[in-house]
Amino acid sequence: MSTSIIQWYPGHIAKAEKQLSKNLEKVDLVIEVRDARIPLSTSHPHLQQWITNKKHLLVINRKDMVTSKNIEKWNEWFKKTDQYPLWCNAKTGEGVTKIKKAAIELGHALNQRRKLRGMKMRAVRALLLGFPNVGKSALINRLIQKKVVSSSRRAGVTRSLQWVRLDQKIDLLDAPGVLPPQLENQQAALRLAICDDIGQGAYDVELVALAFLKMLPNLGESTYLSINNSIYKRYGISLESCGNDPHRWLLDTAILHTSKDIRRMAQKLLDDYRKALLGQITLDQPA
Repeated sequence: MSTSIIQWYPGHIAKAEKQLSKNLEKVDLVIEVRDARIPLSTSHPHLQQWITNKKHLLVINRKDMVTSKNIEKWNEWFKKTDQYPLWCNAKTGEGVTKIKKAAIELGHALNQRRKLRGMKMRAVRALLLGFPNVGKSALINRLIQKKVVSSSRRAGVTRSLQWVRLDQKIDLLDAPGVLPPQLENQQAALRLAICDDIGQGAYDVELVALAFLKMLPNLGESTYLSINNSIYKRYGISLESCGNDPHRWLLDTAILHTSKDIRRMAQKLLDDYRKALLGQITLDQPA
């Protein structure tokens, strides 16, 4: 993949990371939020060095967009690395109660340590951290059970850090989505673009749509057959009928659906995937 497909700006990222590092000193617990469709690609490469001596709670959002079988596979994989993620759908609230309970339990353990040291018990300070648009703000609103922070499917809505009180036991810090200055794994960067987990200004819509179509045959034969069937039902043209040629498919469907506007057709394809209208498709696979 050409590095020109995905581009973001280190200056903005450096500023966000500097702001984040100052606030990390104030928190006891880091709640990391990832995207269920790409649980590896939404893992920040600097996270472990940031959260040294901090409790870590891994949350994977958008469980409704992947199959239960896929969740089982990921749980087996994470278990091998001694990680036990909590899966949720922040949009509907499914799984959020378990996250709140886990955070409170971790907070209780931290306060017991404070008590043993002769320190006063206090509300535990938790930071929600993750890539743009993985659902951090939506998760906070569900945890609080009211809209206290802006939430949108558009990446980059949260612009600054803000504290919100979960209850008497936990204070939450909502941080803007943080990207690494660069991703050496450009396939991971591409998946972020496909899933809308980076701002649209960072990539070319048509090139990302083509890359998405090229990626589908590599997801496994049964998955590909299912996706191809969904694509045929939705657009009237299957990839197979175009000789599995993404360029030809995009051109043919643009003629049929968007008055030959290829860019608009590319955007339609990505939007449909992001709304799970093509099925529950996971782009990352357990190693």
